Amino acid sequence: MNLEEHAQRILADAKKSAALLESFLTENAPMIADLAAETVARIREGGKVIVFGNGGSAADAQHLAAEFVGRFLREREPLPAIALSTNTSSLTAIGNDYGYNDVFARQLKAFAGPDDVVIGISTSGNSPNVVLALEKAREVESYTVGLTGEGGGRMEGLCDTLFAVKTPYTPRVQECHIALIHAFCDCVERLWVESAEE
Repeated sequence: MNLEEHAQRILADAKKSAALLESFLTENAPMIADLAAETVARIREGGKVIVFGNGGSAADAQHLAAEFVGRFLREREPLPAIALSTNTSSLTAIGNDYGYNDVFARQLKAFAGPDDVVIGISTSGNSPNVVLALEKAREVESYTVGLTGEGGGRMEGLCDTLFAVKTPYTPRVQECHIALIHAFCDCVERLWVESAEE
């Protein structure tokens, strides 16, 4: 394959990605708006967002938390959000003493409550530490959200709101996840600012 063929492959992949993203957001826009409203209401009652995942999903979790604590586009007060992949001392201590499957669930036991929104991210929907953490979140009656890939995996029955991207191709799933995160952060911020102005 020569460089021109590689360039054409890039463009073809971009078109497939754009088509999937449009389909995903068209289908899920109402749920994203509903989740944003639920999140704003819970934060106003003293709740917070807790988010987690592995690898690229950990990066997405940290991105989401940063948009809340910093800002997305509008000047406003910081919103409470914690990414459970950021504290390396906790991660390595829990992983060493209890096993990697417990690295998020044990932190959730320490931090989560019934007013919180707990978001697990796993492209397969089957990451054991994400599944266990969502189970723990349900035990403490947090509002549970899943971002996953085709079929939802084991996360499907553990989430009050589930966003499953309809493709088995991990890069496309991740692209839809970050677009969803941006749409969610934008909607939360708009609702927060609008309600503060009332």
